[in-house]
Amino acid sequence: MKLNKHKPAQHTEMEFGGTLGAACIPVFLPLTVLYLLSVCRTPGGALLQWPPPLPHSTFLWDPVAAAIMVGWIGLQSALYLLPVGKVSEGLVLRDGSKLKYPINGFHALCMTVVLLAVCVCLGMPLGYLFDLVLPLAVCAIGVSYLLALYLYVRSFWAPAHQLALGGNTGNPLYDFFIGRELNPRIGSFDLKFFCELRPGLIGWVVLNAAMLMKEVELRGSPSLAMLLVNGFQLLYVTDALWNEEAVLTTMDIVHDGFGFMLAFGDLAWVPFTYGLQAMFLVIHPQTLSALSALGIILLNGVGYCIFRKSNSQKNQFRRDPAHKSVAHLETIATATGKRLLVSGWWGFVRHPNYLGDILMALAWSLPCGVSHLLPYFYVVYFSILLVHREARDERQCRAKYGLAWDTYCRRVPYRIIPYIY
Repeated sequence: MKLNKHKPAQHTEMEFGGTLGAACIPVFLPLTVLYLLSVCRTPGGALLQWPPPLPHSTFLWDPVAAAIMVGWIGLQSALYLLPVGKVSEGLVLRDGSKLKYPINGFHALCMTVVLLAVCVCLGMPLGYLFDLVLPLAVCAIGVSYLLALYLYVRSFWAPAHQLALGGNTGNPLYDFFIGRELNPRIGSFDLKFFCELRPGLIGWVVLNAAMLMKEVELRGSPSLAMLLVNGFQLLYVTDALWNEEAVLTTMDIVHDGFGFMLAFGDLAWVPFTYGLQAMFLVIHPQTLSALSALGIILLNGVGYCIFRKSNSQKNQFRRDPAHKSVAHLETIATATGKRLLVSGWWGFVRHPNYLGDILMALAWSLPCGVSHLLPYFYVVYFSILLVHREARDERQCRAKYGLAWDTYCRRVPYRIIPYIY
């Protein structure tokens, strides 16, 4: 295959701090994951402590963890390739083509849960994953680096139209981090789409279940707090996989290249930091009153309702603006021929789905009590992420829609939280 020497894109704006961010993030974020997991396992559970609870090097590597990681990715790859579910087309690419994607993530989740249940019934000590969590995280970080390196090298053989507009700057550090190729595939196996929702997201559910089983080993039964955390996060993952087709229109798939940023986020950051609450509860059990539990359930329900209804409205409008559920909504015409919603959920704030996300994130943390900062790391991090993502959306939409976007912003002045932001 011929090596393609691509000219760097002209005037490409670097994000995430440019070269400095691309050099620092791949070092400090993996260290952050290991630090958070180490703090979770300490009796004090203090996020800010000195000296920091650094694990001994012998606790960072275990061949069993490496075997589990290889087996896990192999299992999810096999489930991805199963001829079940429908096949959907993505958005039109720059060369006018459309890629096809297998929409069977929900099937993969269900089959994984069944396999896991069978293994537990046969005596597999699922709670042992709690003891292996640090070496598992190290393996996930290692896989992320190796995958990102492979993606960077192979991108030089990809045609120019298959490169991400923001990932072909000519700066090796930045391009490795942000990702050069938009939709890298091995045959029909789409690497970015697979990593986006499969090994990390389903792995998050499995790790949560392992924390629950560890609590059962230690205390005889799962606590109400642990059940709530597992239930809330299982609902979130199930929703994502049930609505897997919607990811084909997201920024990750449509705009961003596949490099270290997404590889690490999908394979290491999501499963090992999004479920910190369950791990925290293993060492720091909490007692919830029925009234507190009811309030937390209501908060998660409100957040989920906003998140799901707003996303469903957006997706339906994109698929069929004439559908009876969205045909009555007020819109603004743009020079691109597309229309912007200014009523319904998207006339409430510009990103109602982000508001729902933040409310759910808070509900996931509240079962852990209010005496520690660690369980609230996800709320703080995710809020910062969504504000940053909203700013990226804002820049791209203003460049794409021009004056129509300015009109939309005047009609819908609040970005995420009504009357606040």
